[in-house]
Amino acid sequence: MILRPSLLAVARPLTTGTAAVAAAVRRRDLAGAEEAFASTQLKTTTTYNCLLAGYAKASGPGRLADARRLFDSIPHPDAVSYNTLLSCHFACGDIDGAWRVFSTMPVRDVTSWNTMVSGLSKNGAIEEAEAMFRAMPARNAVSWNAMVAARASSGDMGAAENLFRNAPEKTDAILWTAMVSGYMDTGNVQKAMEYFRAMPVRNLVSWNAVVAGYVKNSRAGDALRVFKTMVEDAIVQPNPSTLSSVLLGCSNLSALGFGRQVHQWCMKLPLGRSITVGTSLLSMYCKCGDLDDACKLFDEMHTKDIVAWNAMISGYAQHGGGRKAIKLFEKMKDEGVVPDWITLLAVLTACIHTGLCDFGIQCFETMQEAYNIEPQVDHYSCMVDLLCRAGLLERAVNMIHSMPFEPHPSAYGTLLTACRVYKNLEFAEFAARKLIEQDPQNAGAYVQLANIYAVANRWDDVSRVRRWMKDNAVVKTPGYSWMEIKGVRHEFRSNDRLHPQLDLIHDKLDRLGKLMKAMGYSPDLDFALHDVEESLKSQMLMRHSEKLAIAFGLISTSPGMTLRIFKNLRICGDCHNAAKLISKIEDREIILRDTTRFHHFRGGHCSCGDYW
Repeated sequence: MILRPSLLAVARPLTTGTAAVAAAVRRRDLAGAEEAFASTQLKTTTTYNCLLAGYAKASGPGRLADARRLFDSIPHPDAVSYNTLLSCHFACGDIDGAWRVFSTMPVRDVTSWNTMVSGLSKNGAIEEAEAMFRAMPARNAVSWNAMVAARASSGDMGAAENLFRNAPEKTDAILWTAMVSGYMDTGNVQKAMEYFRAMPVRNLVSWNAVVAGYVKNSRAGDALRVFKTMVEDAIVQPNPSTLSSVLLGCSNLSALGFGRQVHQWCMKLPLGRSITVGTSLLSMYCKCGDLDDACKLFDEMHTKDIVAWNAMISGYAQHGGGRKAIKLFEKMKDEGVVPDWITLLAVLTACIHTGLCDFGIQCFETMQEAYNIEPQVDHYSCMVDLLCRAGLLERAVNMIHSMPFEPHPSAYGTLLTACRVYKNLEFAEFAARKLIEQDPQNAGAYVQLANIYAVANRWDDVSRVRRWMKDNAVVKTPGYSWMEIKGVRHEFRSNDRLHPQLDLIHDKLDRLGKLMKAMGYSPDLDFALHDVEESLKSQMLMRHSEKLAIAFGLISTSPGMTLRIFKNLRICGDCHNAAKLISKIEDREIILRDTTRFHHFRGGHCSCGDYW
């Protein structure tokens, strides 16, 4: 077989039918491309190649079979035909099939070799990719880019560095961006930024790599700073990927103000109509505590994919609207949207935070039959949580033992927390032991067990656990709360001594304490976990970081304004009781997010219904 030169096919103007196929493929309308192909009377090799490219983008085993049938029907396949078929095999993870195609190609051009290098590396066959790279009769910039990216994405930055240094042409932004992304992925932010600053040319992908890398490395503040530079200096035009990273950064920082600015900015551009951007905004509002704006945005979305539905169902679940979450789940199914495993996870979470134990059990037991979804470790963890909150500790332990895989640490953590509520030392010691076996540096396991012993007044055991922590060099994560006022983030730690307005905060708390006691408040000393006098325990409770943040919010904002407070650990029971009373005394809504959910305190009640 003789290959027709692919350049000739590219150089000729596309016929009307071929142009229609190409246009449909560009907009990822494979059905439309197939229809246009079928209606094209005069098909050239380029016509076949356009549809073949559509199959390569669609991937999936079924599409690979379609691609093979189409390729076999091409009267005169050219190099583009073979190279695109290679891409189809790699898109479906069929490395053996790709090798068979490559070995039977009558002629191979540099694109053929590059497709093999790139395809092998993206499918995890890095060593084979490098062997192919070394065997290439000729390399171009794409070859070097692919190999550097392969080593960088695998985390082998030493090999990536060597390849980068040996690359003959270093003006390509793709080559540099691969190094930036690789170092960001391995946590070496300093090295990544050295490459970024040294880049001779930067493109949007380069900037996106920095923004996403900062977020991934828990430096969301730097990500927002880079984004502001992009927008204000008009260096490049952000795309949906940029905004997804930035809005995730806003969520991580609980930076609702900045998130709203991003929303206003992108609504002025065509980006505002992107479903990816809309879903990222929706998720940001949910995670930053503004459920009302999340609901409004969701209702205004003209097109909703499964990710958008999942984000809204999850948002309701996290904010205590379990019944609304389930109602939305039913509406989603009515509209013909098929649930996925994340949807079921969100529904189970809604059951957890609303106490809908029976519905959750039914959902879990029928998910495979009803939706063809195999329960995963996260679903099992949710069920353990659901059973624990319902007080069914023995069933929860049986669920852990029955898992077809190693339980996630969160399952043991949930059980340990429940053991404190239900004062079950036997299961607490079991859960703590399992947690520590999985991760000896897990400070939460030691702390929770010590807390359970403290509540039982077993102070010798508390001391034993603390010595155990010391022997294993375990460092307890300090609890702190934070809030944003007028764009400024304020942080508080228990018994904080650093905030400049501490005197005013303490004064406000003292006055609130008197008003709360008049309403029947009594400090819950079970949450003062030190062997000291009760009066000192009460004082320590009133200096918890949540209470400091609430008091600061009250003296720093206008009457009636909603307070949004965030905490890096779970809210304690005494602070939960106090927040309910303070919301009534001050006639304020106080929204507090801890590590598991949002609590909306209003008029002396909480959205969790005290089921948390």
